[in-house]
Amino acid sequence: MTLLSTSAQAAPPPRRRARSRLRTEAWAGWGFAGPFVAVFGLVFLAPIGYALYLSLFKDRLIGGTSFVGLDNYGEALTDPRFWDGLARVGLFLLVQVPVMLGIALLVALAIDSGRLYGKSFFRVAVFLPYAVPAVVASLIWGFIYGTRFGLVGNINDAFGVTLPDPLSPSLVLASIGNIVTWEFVGYNMLIFYSALKVVPRSLYEAAAIDGAGEWRIVTSVKLPAIRSALVIATIFSIIGSFQLFNEPSILQKLAPNAITSDFTPNLYTYSLSFAGQQHNYAATVAIVMGVITAIIAYTVQLRGMRKG
Repeated sequence: MTLLSTSAQAAPPPRRRARSRLRTEAWAGWGFAGPFVAVFGLVFLAPIGYALYLSLFKDRLIGGTSFVGLDNYGEALTDPRFWDGLARVGLFLLVQVPVMLGIALLVALAIDSGRLYGKSFFRVAVFLPYAVPAVVASLIWGFIYGTRFGLVGNINDAFGVTLPDPLSPSLVLASIGNIVTWEFVGYNMLIFYSALKVVPRSLYEAAAIDGAGEWRIVTSVKLPAIRSALVIATIFSIIGSFQLFNEPSILQKLAPNAITSDFTPNLYTYSLSFAGQQHNYAATVAIVMGVITAIIAYTVQLRGMRKG
């Protein structure tokens, strides 16, 4: 009787034991999540915070760096060079992204149909350009586009014709779109093909039993089944279009009259920061561009995930 009474007095109450267990589990959770949170804060949040800090200052010849509040944002929103670059990238997005995703979807459907001879080789061949670095791809296409030393120039000399200059001001955006399409068709094809592979084959068989043809199966079964993959690929492509930098930056040496320092918002930011030494204003333009990209990408995601 005395032992039972002593044990009951020594044991902690149930509520205290529960709080102790929850506290231990919370620390264990932070032990797992802590490394990711630390890296995420260091490589993602810290640069954004530093860019926001820089955007609130301005470096003047007289007086040095001074706090200007939101003046840089007002200047960016009325900067015609920034808006011209954004409009150019918007046009690029509206034309190039549907073309690229359409080609990628057709290739994925062709491979998934099982009727394509040598589909393994075809799949690798389409994906291979994605393994080529963007800088190398831009150099390759730069030599192809060249009218004095490249393939276009050789054709002109061989046949005595004058083909349109792909690096002229009127065609350079389409030429860059061709490079980006060549690079990323395989990447998007892989996303669509992976989504198609997890669609149950029984759905195709049921549709065929109901009398659906191949086109009806594609439009009524396959495309709705891979809707999430289509949305994800579209969002990635939108973000990639707004980040357009490597291709115009490399081709700028070949077409200095067509590709200016403000050809795209990212190229404009780079020129402001590293050529113009306007670090504060460059940070402001980068933040404005990031906000615009996030709004458009989020809008597309909400629209794409909405069930019709």
